[in-house]
Amino acid sequence: MIDRSWVRESLSGPVSSIRTPFLQDGAMDFNGLRQAIDFNVAAGSRTMLLTAGDSHYFALSDDDIAAVTRETVKHTGRRAMVVASDRHYNTSQAVAFAEYCRQIGVDVLMVIPPDWAGSCTPETLAAHYTAVAEHIPVMLVTNVFIARGDEFGLQTLERTLAATANVVAIKDDMCGAFARKMALMAHDRCAILSGGQKQNHLDIHPYGCDGYLATFITFRPEISRRYWSAIERNDLPAATRVIRDFDLPFFNLVGSVKGGFDAGIHAVLEICGICQRWRRPPYYSLNNAELGLLEGAMRNTGLL
Repeated sequence: MIDRSWVRESLSGPVSSIRTPFLQDGAMDFNGLRQAIDFNVAAGSRTMLLTAGDSHYFALSDDDIAAVTRETVKHTGRRAMVVASDRHYNTSQAVAFAEYCRQIGVDVLMVIPPDWAGSCTPETLAAHYTAVAEHIPVMLVTNVFIARGDEFGLQTLERTLAATANVVAIKDDMCGAFARKMALMAHDRCAILSGGQKQNHLDIHPYGCDGYLATFITFRPEISRRYWSAIERNDLPAATRVIRDFDLPFFNLVGSVKGGFDAGIHAVLEICGICQRWRRPPYYSLNNAELGLLEGAMRNTGLL
């Protein structure tokens, strides 16, 4: 059994989410991936986390997903905990991927079940999570509950936690009232990770939340450390100032670029010399002129 206190410690503070890098021709950029991992480890993230969204699993084949998972484990080399992710796999496929992840050294697997047309129930989802948890420690992600509502999500979590002791973490994407109720219900049993942006972490923090997905730790980690230092001091006004001065301007800026915030963040990683900006078509990647405008805007607002 995995050391649950180590899982909680590894998910405490700012956590980096790995964005799979690509070359301009669409091939996966494994040199860029290794550079991003090295940067994130040096920045202080104690977990290297792969997700279906940030890691572009919806534009990867199953073989690609296996390859990026394997390379992440290999290059991290026990310098941090590795959380892998599946992608809308049916139960037998999810179990097979869990066994693969266990064999190559993944520490925790984020399980993202399918639920097209509201096809699952709390009972079937709990059975799905439990089957996977027989093979590897599991992180649940609440994104799957967004279309189903708070009560459905809370019922599913309650059934799952009652059925297996090998769910060790929950990543929250729903936020708001659901996240607060979820944290109160589950934090004594699982590490809780807020799924992005400091304002969402700050909302759930008093109810039980260990860390958050930190965009800044992937390119300007001193901002993430400044926020987390304020949290550790319980200096909420200082934490709020970091949100006001950095998070809100940054996400407003990258959310306004052509191709959306993810195109913007990939461009930022190139601006900072970590990996290239490219994403696989049909996703849009910024051209040279747009890259220059983004860099100028970030410098003018103190984000670089």
